[in-house]
Formats: sequence, structure tokens, C-alpha cells
Amino acid sequence: MHGLFQSERANMLRMGEVNKVDHQAMQHMLTSSAIDWNGFGEQIARETDALLGGLEAILIIDESGFAKKGEASAGVARQWNGRLGKVDNCQVGVFASLCQNGMASLLDARLYLPKHWVSDTDRCGKAAIPEEHQHYESKCEIALSMIETAKQRKVRFAYVGIDGGYGKDPAFLRGIDSLGCTFVADVHCRQMIYREDPMPHIPVWNGCGRQPKQLKAQSEAVRFDQWASEQPDTAWRRIRLRDGEKGELEAQYLHAPVWVWDGSEKQAQRWHMLVRREVGASEISHYCLSNAPLETPLQKLAQVQAQRFFIEHSFHEAKSECGMADYQVRRWDAWHHHMALVMLATLFLVRQKMLGRRQWPMLSINDLVTALAHMLPRRQLTAEELAEIIHKRHQRRLNAKQSSARRKVALE
Repeated sequence: MHGLFQSERANMLRMGEVNKVDHQAMQHMLTSSAIDWNGFGEQIARETDALLGGLEAILIIDESGFAKKGEASAGVARQWNGRLGKVDNCQVGVFASLCQNGMASLLDARLYLPKHWVSDTDRCGKAAIPEEHQHYESKCEIALSMIETAKQRKVRFAYVGIDGGYGKDPAFLRGIDSLGCTFVADVHCRQMIYREDPMPHIPVWNGCGRQPKQLKAQSEAVRFDQWASEQPDTAWRRIRLRDGEKGELEAQYLHAPVWVWDGSEKQAQRWHMLVRREVGASEISHYCLSNAPLETPLQKLAQVQAQRFFIEHSFHEAKSECGMADYQVRRWDAWHHHMALVMLATLFLVRQKMLGRRQWPMLSINDLVTALAHMLPRRQLTAEELAEIIHKRHQRRLNAKQSSARRKVALE
């Protein structure tokens, strides 16, 4: 805790300077220690469930990018980095967060491996990627596995919240449905819906040409955004979503039951359709589908849809207060071990925030970190120790500079 909350950056090197601990020994913990990391992850899931699980909890799935230099870090590639809003050299992790009553904590993390990574055995070996993970899994496949793992670990949640990057995949939504989970998923405006049951069937062969084998719909599909544009202003309902930092957060919604068909199912799905726009705005901000029971009220669906804000908040707090993006590791296992420690730290802070919320309703995670940084005993550096730290930093910079120069010469 001293190193995490009192160091300039939450990497092993800087944390080791705080307590005069060998950072290489700490790095060894991430890569080669005998810690049961699977059991560690299960314990985090249990404790997160004990704190935030229940009939009103939401399991939220999202991804986060981590900008990197070089090509050696596991999974690094030029790919979409949502945090930067552009394609960049980065790693991408898929995360699950448990949310209830405006509080959220991360409870699972998986590193995404692009296709060209898993096809390069030597590269995977250098990054210590286990053989059982040297096959391609899409982000949606990873996310579905995480939801299944959460269920196996007895994490209690009523809904799964998903953003449009994942909700656009029909197979993913049907996979969640097959797990017996209820989702509220953002989808693309291009999503096709049916106003009436398409009643898929194979057309009767008239004796001419090839005999039909493909299912066809008996009603016309319409794009989500086209349907929304046809609705009168009176169809929009104003919904109170949650308490925000500046007061009550409200939004306007369209809501209707629709049929969704992927072109191969024998029967279409009867799901909820939601369209959201902010109060006073003309542009639509979200298109959503949900497999919740048809009697589920719009108020509930809208509030669940709005909870996705909290995983973004979890990412921000984990990166700014718990060193989520400050790691200096390249290996597959070390990345996952680092994220496990970050999840433990965020869980601790969320628990302390909940304990202090009655006395200090405005208490934030940043407030807690500030208090811990000042209240924890701080080791005072001597002039000699400070000089030694600076000397070692300079030596590492020089070594990095010389190493870079040697690589450039080798390439010429």
C-alpha cells in the first residue's frame, strides 16, 4: 500500500523506491512466483460479489486500450485504442465489472490477442503465452467466456450491460441468451428489426430452378434508425436514470417490443428495443436491444442501460489511482497478474468508500487515495539514498539509450 499510494507511478520500479525494496524481486512476483493466481482471481470474484452482488447488480463488459511502444509485449499491435479514440500501437484488454447502486469494481480481465499473434508460435513463446491460449478468440468470444466464468464463480447479477462494439455481434447476444442471462446491449443504428414476426420459412418450390433451402422472412425488416426517425415526438418518454454529480440524470427514450432474426434461426427473437437521446438534444445517442421479459418496464431497462457509465468510471479510477496502465511487463502471465493486483486494490478502495459513504456522502476514490498517501507512515529518504535513486535512474536511461543505438546499428 505504501508503494502504490505514495509513489510517483504505480510500477514496480517506483514502488520499490518508496520502501527500499528490490524492484526485480517485485517483478519476479508477477512473472515467476508460486502464487495461485487462479485462486487469487476466484477470491476477488467472491469478495466483489459479497460487496456488490445481488438481484439488482449488473455485470458490465467493456474493453480498454493500453498504449505501448515496440512489438514485444503480448498482444501488442496497431489496433483501436478506445481511450485515445484512434488506431494506435497498443494492447487491448476485455474487462468485466460488477455494478450496483452507483458503485462498481472490476472482477475479471483477459488480454486480447490479434490473429497475427496466435499464428506466430515463436513470438507467443517469447511473450510466455501458454499453448492453450495460442488460438484466436474474438473479443466477443472472450467476453462470453468471462460471463460464463462469472456464473461458474457464483457471482450474483441480474443483467449484463454491453456497449455497441460487442452488441453489434448477433452471435454474442444469442450466446448470452443461451447462458440464461438477461442483457441490455447497445447496438449499431444499422441493426435490422421486424415490426411483425417474420415467421421464417423455406419457400415452397414451384418446380422451376433450384429447390429453395434457405429460410426467408415473411415480413420486411427495417433499420433501427429508420424506425426511430418515423416516431412522433409524443412517443418519447423522459426517464430519471440516476443521481449524477450535478443532480438527477435524465434522458428521453423510445421503447417497443420488436422481432430480431439473424437469417438462420428457425424462430425470430422477441426482444425490447430502446432508443435514447439526451434531454434537449435532437441527435440519438444510443440504440439498444434487450432480451428481458416482455413485461419489464422501460424505467428498469433505461436505468440498466445507463449503468454502463460506471465501468468507464472504474477504468478511470483504476488507471489514475491504482496504476492500471503503469505496468512495465511484456509477458502474458505478468499482464494478467498485474491486472489481478489492480482489481484487488480497486476493490479495497470501493469497500472503504462504501464504509465512509454515510459519514461523507461526497467521498471519492481520489479522496481516499489522498488520505492514504498522507496518513500511511512514510519513510524519509536520506541524502545518500536520494542520490542513489537518482543515480540508478540515470544509469537506466543511459542503458536504454545505448540499447536503442545498438538496435539501430544492427538494422543498418
